[in-house]
Amino acid sequence: MVFSMPSDVLNRFLKYVTIHTTSQEDVKTIPSTKRQFDLAEILVQEFKELGIVDITLTDKCYVIATIPSNLVEEEAKKVPVICFLAHLDTSPEEVGANVKPQLVKNYQGGNINLPGSTDLVISPEETPVLLKFVGSDIVTSDGTTLLGGDDKAGIAAIMASLAILRSNPEIKHGTLKIVFTPDEEVGRGVDGLDVASLSANYGYTIDGDEMGVLESETFNAAGGNIHITGFNCHPGYAKGKMINAIRILADIIQNFPINESPERTEAKEGYYHPYETYGSVNEVKLKFILRDFDYEELQAKIRRVEAFTDDIQQKYPESKIKLSIKESYKNMKYKIDEVPEIMEYAEEAIIRSGIPVIKKAIRGGTDGARLSYQGLPTPNIFSGALNFHSKKEFVPVIALEKSVETVINLIQIYVEKSLE
Repeated sequence: MVFSMPSDVLNRFLKYVTIHTTSQEDVKTIPSTKRQFDLAEILVQEFKELGIVDITLTDKCYVIATIPSNLVEEEAKKVPVICFLAHLDTSPEEVGANVKPQLVKNYQGGNINLPGSTDLVISPEETPVLLKFVGSDIVTSDGTTLLGGDDKAGIAAIMASLAILRSNPEIKHGTLKIVFTPDEEVGRGVDGLDVASLSANYGYTIDGDEMGVLESETFNAAGGNIHITGFNCHPGYAKGKMINAIRILADIIQNFPINESPERTEAKEGYYHPYETYGSVNEVKLKFILRDFDYEELQAKIRRVEAFTDDIQQKYPESKIKLSIKESYKNMKYKIDEVPEIMEYAEEAIIRSGIPVIKKAIRGGTDGARLSYQGLPTPNIFSGALNFHSKKEFVPVIALEKSVETVINLIQIYVEKSLE
């Protein structure tokens, strides 16, 4: 069906990215930062402006809305309830406050300069996919912050899709659920969500990157901490007394295989990643993550860390080394493969939007990885944002528009297939 594309998809996105919603690690409360409510409250108001009345904003910053089917009752019962999700927060890995988006009109190739930072450019050499968007408008930050396309592009695509449904009532749809989650970037995006209460059959996160991407596979993930307790004393009189936790940490770091690190792996290769450390001679703490697409290989990585930590404890018996490892999420492919039509319909939706489908595995995770193991199989559809978690993040406007088009196509395909 031909429908009118609203002009506000870009405007919505430019509005959302200026709202500071960065989440924070190592915070027990949900949301981890109260500022995520700032965007949540705006979205609640926008739902109301679209005539949507069944809206909840929970005390944990989940925005949940229901759009009733516009089919006759007997037909509506045959169409699965579909849930579209995106996340409110942006990554704490880069600054997310005072975002100043710039619109590069009619990109003609070459580097994109970021006016707030003379040291940074977005280049085709570093990001070859940029050249796919010659002739398109492109949104970037000014180079001093994240842009926030991850995942405010997803939120904008969903909200723009709802605006299309409102202005095109002839588009038939089943019951739709919309969920905007907090704290996805710190791995807690669905910790406070009652999935069963959604009463949805299938979900789709709009949180992928390149235009045309469709993802049904994530890493299996685990995260860990190593706490080393040493003993400090005056270095001039330290012989036989000092236990330098920093030197013990150095031995531990050497046991994380460099050839299986994020900077040396790609595609479906897993990795070990020590990513944060702090401390002194007395005490050092290390955080690390483990990733692998094969669950048994993830278990092997866990066993290896346990083994070399134990070996180093024996090497330094006078120290105390405490290791803790916790699994974070599983590869959602195992659950999504049980209902192949949800990928088939999404693939058709992308094709109908006039772009090729790019199937790939996510070298990371999404809320869908957790949701899929809570009874809501949830693949990931592109939002158009690229260079996630970086000041070089950008969003081609055509990719954002195609994300909206894909969502609308997918809604219609579920009606068509259910009423055949």
